[in-house]
Amino acid sequence: MSENTTEIAVGAGVLALALGVLVYAGQVTGFSTGADDRYTLTASFRSAEGVSVGTDVRLAGVKVGSISDLTLNYDNFRAEAALSLDGDLILPDDTAAMIASEGLLGGNFIELVPGGSAFNFEDGQVIADTQGSVSLINLLLKFVTASGGSE
Repeated sequence: MSENTTEIAVGAGVLALALGVLVYAGQVTGFSTGADDRYTLTASFRSAEGVSVGTDVRLAGVKVGSISDLTLNYDNFRAEAALSLDGDLILPDDTAAMIASEGLLGGNFIELVPGGSAFNFEDGQVIADTQGSVSLINLLLKFVTASGGSE
């Protein structure tokens, strides 16, 4: 009978641990079962190289959202990113969005740089001030192929 009690206790412990891992994974990935208080802004980039759906959107290095959709605008040939942001984040309407890199070998993310406007963005508005990604390969090629000096 004592073996049965031990097996039940170990089984309950394993189930509790598995439930804890699931809850932790849900919090880390932003998955929630309740109503999600988020809003969407759109940013248009000349080049969206290095970002895709699910890429982080950060403000001062802190994740405040992610890219929920990334499409090509066939009228102006620019990449349009739908940014899904935390609902409690209030951004001035002169906020800039730029594609930044975590380092030489790190991935890219969208960095928001708030402005000083007295008016704030509302759901569905467009961020006008954007800066696309800079290709490290293109920069290195320009450096290598540049002339060494005038003769």
